Amino acid sequence: MTDQILLDPTNERAPQPRARAPRPATLAGVTVGLLDISKPRGDVFLDRLAAQLTGRGVRVERFRKPTFAKVAPADLRYEISVKCDVVVEALAD
Repeated sequence: MTDQILLDPTNERAPQPRARAPRPATLAGVTVGLLDISKPRGDVFLDRLAAQLTGRGVRVERFRKPTFAKVAPADLRYEISVKCDVVVEALAD
């Protein structure tokens, strides 16, 4: 995975390379947040992922943005940050 550049998907005129966030070595004892951005069928993917994770004993918290067309509200981002160690964000159509 060297030589890969991670870009922020926001509207940047000149994207800046960013380092990947550190990943936990294991999900044991970790709370995984699943964020549905409100695109059609994103919940289908997250339902399946939640079942897989909880089946392995991982604690899961579910969240949903009011709309995919806007950034998640500050209070939602804060709630996720205090409740979760890692987050999976799903979008689909």
